[in-house]
Amino acid sequence: MPSHLSADRPAAQPPGPGSVDALISQTRRLKGDVDAVRRDSRSDGTDPQERWQRALYDLALHQLNDLDEHLAQLRDGPRPASPDAAPTAPGEAARGPLLSRVGSAEWNLLTDGASWSGELYEILGRDPAATPLTLDELPSLVLDEDRPKLTSMVTDCLVDAKPIDGEFRVVRPDGNVRTVHMMGEPVLDADGSTTSMWAVLRDVSELRCSQRTVRETRDSLQRHRQQAQTEHRLAVELQEAVLPPWRGSLRLPRRGPQTLDLAAHYLPSATSALIGGDWYDALELSDGDTLLSVGDLTGHGVTVTSGMAMLLGALRGMAMAGTEPGQLMAWLNQLLDATVQPALGSAVCCRYRPASRTLVWAQAGHPAPLLFRNGTGRMLKAPDGVLLGATSGATYGQAELTLEPGDLLLLHTDGLVPGQGGTAAVDRLLGLAVRFGTARTAQDCVRAVVEEFGGTERQDDACVLIAKVTS
Repeated sequence: MPSHLSADRPAAQPPGPGSVDALISQTRRLKGDVDAVRRDSRSDGTDPQERWQRALYDLALHQLNDLDEHLAQLRDGPRPASPDAAPTAPGEAARGPLLSRVGSAEWNLLTDGASWSGELYEILGRDPAATPLTLDELPSLVLDEDRPKLTSMVTDCLVDAKPIDGEFRVVRPDGNVRTVHMMGEPVLDADGSTTSMWAVLRDVSELRCSQRTVRETRDSLQRHRQQAQTEHRLAVELQEAVLPPWRGSLRLPRRGPQTLDLAAHYLPSATSALIGGDWYDALELSDGDTLLSVGDLTGHGVTVTSGMAMLLGALRGMAMAGTEPGQLMAWLNQLLDATVQPALGSAVCCRYRPASRTLVWAQAGHPAPLLFRNGTGRMLKAPDGVLLGATSGATYGQAELTLEPGDLLLLHTDGLVPGQGGTAAVDRLLGLAVRFGTARTAQDCVRAVVEEFGGTERQDDACVLIAKVTS
């Protein structure tokens, strides 16, 4: 084969065998390291981030395999086409490693002859005994839509002496479509006229497939992130729309003597994307009583937040109609049991009658309210009540007690203390009794709770509601 050199520049010295062997050894060590990391990163494939990382590992390994093959070919030299070699069976080259190797060719413009290496025959799936295709015949292997690209590259090389660097798709005799990357230059004579064109061609089908997989998994990850951001924004907006609009202190009832000083706070999870179904509520009823409630619907996201909105709306409506806490819990349980998407929830509901300072309350698998009086605190004894949605036809008991001026009632949801049961949170809350005793308002008490629990790296959100009896 004629030398792949332009006549107007000296030949580069080939690398010595020792230096190429050293590069091969380095490449294979790197392949082993990447493959080890790739095996350690195996997952079930459900996480878009992990699928994208896996695709990048596969792409890196594919490129390192190509580099290994190319260095080996550089060390061993190109193979001439053998007329005695058996024709390649359909699909055989597609499975073999030779598709990662580089073929070479030179087209002589003076004789209209062509010379191909053995690797190029295998890349294109051609019979090594066949005559190499001329530049005019080469487009017959190329897909129709890619022929203008090949023609343009060859024309620029032969007419304007521009180097070739591009890709096109060829159809092998077995019908298999392969992507070929072609690099080449014109060979000039002493007068600067083009006498021939040489090129190296490489099958990059698997490489492009790996790159396409990386792009697709990256796009899927981006869509997943955008969807998560949208759902998070909707959950936040829904939560803000449903929770009571008042901030700071609230005094109820609005008509007549104000007997309750109220304050509440929502504590988000450390991961702001986890918007859950926690709620708190204080509502003045039509008869002058006050409804106090907190609750938690299990799970996170828009579906859970919308379920919480449904429960809270139903709770308000039934309480406004005069339903007592025990019966109210039973109907909430029936409502969850009848929903299309099953869910579990917990709640505590209190009805406070200011005329007699009587508190009637019920709970559904929820931490009982804490009562603070005269500088000490205790948990109220809870009446019977299972989680909402846990069983059909559940009944819920009620408890009743009389409060005194200066008493403080604290309602909260789980999640104040991450990784620990409700007892840990209750103990720490009860430990705030002295601070509560010296606090002037319910808002001061809420501030003490936030100082105690606000800096905690919790995995779930939480709510706290404090009602202080003023008269």
